[in-house]
Amino acid sequence: MAQAEADFDGAPATRPGKSKGLVLGGILALVLGGAGFYGVWSGLILGGATPDGNDAAPPAIAALPDIAFVPMDPILIPLGVGGRVLRFRGQVEVARSHVDDVTTLMPRIVDVLNSYLRAVEPSELEEPAGLNRLRAQMLRRAQIVTGEGRVRDLLIMEFVFN
Repeated sequence: MAQAEADFDGAPATRPGKSKGLVLGGILALVLGGAGFYGVWSGLILGGATPDGNDAAPPAIAALPDIAFVPMDPILIPLGVGGRVLRFRGQVEVARSHVDDVTTLMPRIVDVLNSYLRAVEPSELEEPAGLNRLRAQMLRRAQIVTGEGRVRDLLIMEFVFN
């Protein structure tokens, strides 16, 4: 009877197995969490080694497009009074099937670009965004000379203004 009165005094009665189960559950959760972390970190879970023991194969690399680069003859343009000169050298990016066509038309491309660059004001060459604008204009002129679909891009290899 004295035990029953002690339970009603405000102190709850605890079962001896309840706290033991909580501690055991906490330890088990820590162990399983650590094992899961190690499995993912080492690659045992969600990737890493293949069944034969080798590392995973590298991802497939896409093949390069079927392109070729046709070099242009260097262009040297005197810019007015003062002895300033523009040196330009570039390459034209084309599909391999159009290399012969573009090579045949290369003197015409160089002529058109030479005429265009002679008409450019020196102040345009000094602007920070001037090279991008010139490149776009030269690419469009090369595409017009060769016909649509032959020239994909114009690469500037040398552009010296001094």
